[in-house]
Amino acid sequence: MISLFPRRRALALAILGAALVAGPAAASDLLATAKARGTLKIAMEGTYPPFNFKDQKTGQLTGYDVDVARLVFARLGVKPEFVTTEWSAILAGLAAGRYDVIISQVGINPKRELVFDFSIPYTYSSPQLIVRKNDSARYASLADLKGKKVGVGQGSVFEQQAKAVPGIDVKSYPAAPENLQDLATGRVDAALNDSLMVSYLLKNSRLPIQAGARVGAIERVGVAFQKGSPQFKAALDKALTDAGADGSLKAISVKWFGSDVSRPAVAKP
Repeated sequence: MISLFPRRRALALAILGAALVAGPAAASDLLATAKARGTLKIAMEGTYPPFNFKDQKTGQLTGYDVDVARLVFARLGVKPEFVTTEWSAILAGLAAGRYDVIISQVGINPKRELVFDFSIPYTYSSPQLIVRKNDSARYASLADLKGKKVGVGQGSVFEQQAKAVPGIDVKSYPAAPENLQDLATGRVDAALNDSLMVSYLLKNSRLPIQAGARVGAIERVGVAFQKGSPQFKAALDKALTDAGADGSLKAISVKWFGSDVSRPAVAKP
């Protein structure tokens, strides 16, 4: 989260407006600031496998986003300092300057770009339904779920998409485990999440759930940060471009997903 209002309860328009008026909290470019102190504070949800989550054995953060952050910021010469926060508050925290960037499957969209800057995309995915294995209903689109309860992450693009369809009873959750548990027990009729997360969850979950239809356009995911740091953006984009060109970004992608999700999928003829 496959992800602002990346991946969960939308930020209030008032917060976004305030951020636009206030502008960047710091006058200096983030690249210079980070290099001077030698660290970069990176926010992520920490409960969103396989993107960012705590390893049960070590208690340390791991996942695709974590590996991407370590790879990219090592190339910028700064040490990543990870902090975790609930998705519903993560963008407000960035606007308030509590951390430098968010690497937590933040989807790039026009509303978010009014407030924040983004790197070039490092993940491409799409929304996908999750349903119970014993459910005889076949939902081919969100419109088929009118009159049904759909579980989503608070503040996520998936919450927005579900709420945009009249007649869906949208239930928002702070993290995926609670959402899927309620799906398995019948408290909701379907869940909507990132297609990459869906494949991981189904591979590792013992719950009686299965993948449903893909129901939306491809999402682009990038690193989010406050506006006003063009040098940081240029350096970050170059680091991601170089990592894509030399295969190191693909290697991380294949490690977690078995395929290269750092590039848009090529349509098959």
